[in-house]
Amino acid sequence: MSTVANTHELLAGWGNCPVEPCHVVRPDTLGQLRELVAAGRQPSYIARGCGRAYGDAALNRDRGVACTAALNEIVSFDPQTGTIDCQGGVSLEQIIDRSLPHGWFLPTTPGTRFVSVGGAVAADVHGKNHHLDGSFGNFVTDLGLLLACGEIVRCSPTANADLFWATVGGMGLTGIVVRTRLRLVRTNSAWCEVEYRRTADLDETLDAFATARQYRYSVAWLDCLAPRHSLGRGVVMLADDAPPDRLPPKLQRCPLELRTRKTRNVPCFLPNGLLNRHTARAFNSLYYARHGNGRRLVDYDRFFYPLDGVRHWNRIYGRRGFVQYQALLPPDTSRRGLIELLETVADSGAAAFLAVLKPSGPATPGMLSFLYPGTTIALDLPNTGEPLRRLGGKLDELLLRHGGRVYLAKDALTGREAFAAMYPRLAEFRAIKARIDPHGRFSSSLARRLGLSAPGDA
Repeated sequence: MSTVANTHELLAGWGNCPVEPCHVVRPDTLGQLRELVAAGRQPSYIARGCGRAYGDAALNRDRGVACTAALNEIVSFDPQTGTIDCQGGVSLEQIIDRSLPHGWFLPTTPGTRFVSVGGAVAADVHGKNHHLDGSFGNFVTDLGLLLACGEIVRCSPTANADLFWATVGGMGLTGIVVRTRLRLVRTNSAWCEVEYRRTADLDETLDAFATARQYRYSVAWLDCLAPRHSLGRGVVMLADDAPPDRLPPKLQRCPLELRTRKTRNVPCFLPNGLLNRHTARAFNSLYYARHGNGRRLVDYDRFFYPLDGVRHWNRIYGRRGFVQYQALLPPDTSRRGLIELLETVADSGAAAFLAVLKPSGPATPGMLSFLYPGTTIALDLPNTGEPLRRLGGKLDELLLRHGGRVYLAKDALTGREAFAAMYPRLAEFRAIKARIDPHGRFSSSLARRLGLSAPGDA
């Protein structure tokens, strides 16, 4: 078997924080990937798909990173049942391009289509319909998982179920997802009918979410820099798939055609500090003013993936990068916890350029899966070094007081003790990992930071 080149590179997640040196391999075939893992040329490996995890989940400082982008074959797609069988490096964009013309769409999707299926499983991603449909793992029929010994094992909710639910949400630490069968959902058009509601404060925003179960999709943009009397004001978007007969006549002829929109590109990193309280406040005021109450038709691409219209938008934050802090709060503490969280961010002087609020529904059986019933908020916070780390510590303490937790696919700040308190099934996950990967062949910078690796992997 040919040797795969090993290059020493500086890698980062989508937030460009942190940036770490890693030994990177890019296998072209499944056989090469199996040989790399079994040979153990690096102390450990972590898989990396499209690189859209924000923090250090797909980094492995001074160790191996196996890029799976070349393992991107759609093995089969059944247009009658909506079942798709694909390799782990396949992107959500590839699935949409293949399935939408036949009237099928992703059962749930994060805010970018540039995510690999393996990464979607590892993070158990969710979208604007979690309150009704749950997260990605609910729709996975079975997995092919490459173990540390080089064996590929099949697991599903009924076969090797404990390994399956350790892998769904397990951040790539049980093995590498090399094959996935996924159930898609029927759709009659590539459009959503969206109701926009502009809210005056957090109470109005949460009241709007109280009606969210009447809609399949619900999400809100928040103005984190609004005056205290308007804290939590925002624009709530409630939506359903648009039936073809609700489309204009010219669109009824091709309701499943996904429009191609022009994309802009941020060609280089902008100067550090360009995004600050003043520029963020100006943007927020403009966004709030331009989104009044009303209903409109929005195509899937713009509704589900608004930021995909700007390639490399993460460069706006400069080379220092940013952290997306995504927190979940349970129903009985959501309001009080959100107020404290927004006030804490405001008092810190941090400029949250983007803040997104969503309701969440029942948890999957994933041991490290993020969501259970409650409200989740995601904040983009520029990297200011030590001040940001202090803010992260305060936010973690706040979440622990209110029974909340952080999302591992976005995390770059949380410490071991806080993480262990947030995830009560951690011991169960560790026991399974110790059984199938006793030498810590799969690890990451996130795993070592949070104590998910083997004891000797420091």
